Amino acid sequence: MIEKPLSSVDVEFVTTLHGDQPVSFVVLMQPRGDQDRLLRALDDVALGELDEAVHEGEEPEGQDATRPAARALEHSLRVLRDAGSEAVGQLVEDHPIDLLKSVSDETNADEVIVLTAPHYVEEFFHRDWASRARHKVGVPVLKLYAHSE
Repeated sequence: MIEKPLSSVDVEFVTTLHGDQPVSFVVLMQPRGDQDRLLRALDDVALGELDEAVHEGEEPEGQDATRPAARALEHSLRVLRDAGSEAVGQLVEDHPIDLLKSVSDETNADEVIVLTAPHYVEEFFHRDWASRARHKVGVPVLKLYAHSE
């Protein structure tokens, strides 16, 4: 599960986690506008990114967030495939953890990777995706922090 396009560092990291074993990915992209703006703003403040916190209200919501998320998903799938991995994906529309569980069950996933920016408020209260997924999906959940180009 991702919330922004994969960077080259992210791709190298996730494709080499298991050495030379062939890996395939089902990428679930959560549109950013569907997340709680207050928590994002608090995270921005905690990270010292005050300018980002001020502009949280300008982030697209709903359908407006879908278009950038779709482009981010396509980019991420392309760079994973360019790195030699099989990759398919979809946008998350509702209930991300339920979708993660169903995809994990349907594909007999060995593990789930949640690749996200730090979300200190959600992590503190164990409401972040990785914490919630650990209680639901039934396979190991690896939480990684996304990199920027």
